[in-house]
Amino acid sequence: MDSSKPFLRLLLLASLVWLPQRLAADDTVYSKVDVNPVPIKTPPPVYPHALKAEGASGVVAVTIVVDETGAVISCKVSKSTRDDFNAPAIEAVQKWKFKPAQKDGVPVKMKVTIPIRFSIEE
Repeated sequence: MDSSKPFLRLLLLASLVWLPQRLAADDTVYSKVDVNPVPIKTPPPVYPHALKAEGASGVVAVTIVVDETGAVISCKVSKSTRDDFNAPAIEAVQKWKFKPAQKDGVPVKMKVTIPIRFSIEE
């Protein structure tokens, strides 16, 4: 009888339990950290020509998740004064790059909300 088979089964079972827990831990998105993410590349949104011509202004609050590398991996409008500005705000923020947030000295994912302002004066 092969004595390694029970050990291999136990090892396989342990990995099936441990691996999903480990992956779930890596998917943690923080809202409070020791060091907040810092924007390092922030291309501005394209101001829709028709809205600029009419002198329209507005603010779009965009909630994003910044990953451990500083990339924006999730992006959605959480509040908007004018829906016509939503798409340009999302398109711009998806191109942003950050110095990532840190918790206990380790880069982590973090959720933040950013106001994107559209104003003729700016």
